Amino acid sequence: MASTKMTYRLAVVSALLVVCSILSTGAMAQTPRTPQIKRITLGLVAEANQKEVEKHFQEFVGYVARKLSSDGKTEGRVVAVSTQSRLANLLNERRADFYMESPHPTYMINSVYGAGKLLLRRWKGGMSEYRALIFTRKNSATKRLEDLQGKMIVFEDPESTSGYFLPRLFLGKRGFKLVRLDRIESNVPRGELGYVFASTQDKLVDWVLNGQAAAGAFSNDDYSVLPDAKKAEIEILAETASLPRHLVSIRRDLTPAIVNPLKNILLSMHEDPEGQRILRQTDGTTKFDTLPGGELAISQRLLDTFYAPEKKSLQ
Repeated sequence: MASTKMTYRLAVVSALLVVCSILSTGAMAQTPRTPQIKRITLGLVAEANQKEVEKHFQEFVGYVARKLSSDGKTEGRVVAVSTQSRLANLLNERRADFYMESPHPTYMINSVYGAGKLLLRRWKGGMSEYRALIFTRKNSATKRLEDLQGKMIVFEDPESTSGYFLPRLFLGKRGFKLVRLDRIESNVPRGELGYVFASTQDKLVDWVLNGQAAAGAFSNDDYSVLPDAKKAEIEILAETASLPRHLVSIRRDLTPAIVNPLKNILLSMHEDPEGQRILRQTDGTTKFDTLPGGELAISQRLLDTFYAPEKKSLQ
């Protein structure tokens, strides 16, 4: 009798194991697999030479695509367009997944056009943050900001964060009425501050040091690489607040299945020898790191810096 009971128990246990095995196999078969990422597209703004810009960043996005891929089939693409609004359209139309830009274009694309969302900070040129400097020539008649009324200031480029938007808004919030003029030789209307664009840093500095303009504006990074002889001729009148040197953003509806691995790949890229090499070739990038204080904190810094009633005239 004992032998019969033991045989019965073993049969029951065996049957249960078979049932559990079948259920487990079924559950595994129904577990959703991580979706295969077919393509990752980096969007960029470049007024000219878009094809060259796309080629320059192709190795970078190719690296990201390989790391995202589970089977080597993820395609990495770069698309360069001429304006911020066109890049916003690419994001809204899901033809670009992420982009890298300086603070002002990032503010425009994310907050004004509503097409993107902050992800990471990029240490471009080895710098985590930067600021604009407003400077004049030593021993000139311009001793303080107030002395600029009725004179000329030189900005670098209409699309530059540190060479235009930061100093322009800084001066505007301090009561200056800025007016764009066609030529460095133009007469500045009384009670206003005239400005022109130099297009190059060398020309900007020379115009100030030669006395053709009362002041100029560029980044602290630009100042740091000036020859010592030129630094000795420069007097700093004011400095703006610092902002992240460069930022990475994603399109607002990008799925977490892509966002999370993309974020991890970029954060660890500098720890990989191949990643280090590619970063150096990508405009001297040192690394990517998390946003100081988080996404909301950086978004607020950008809003505090760039929002102004006159913002439409700055676009």
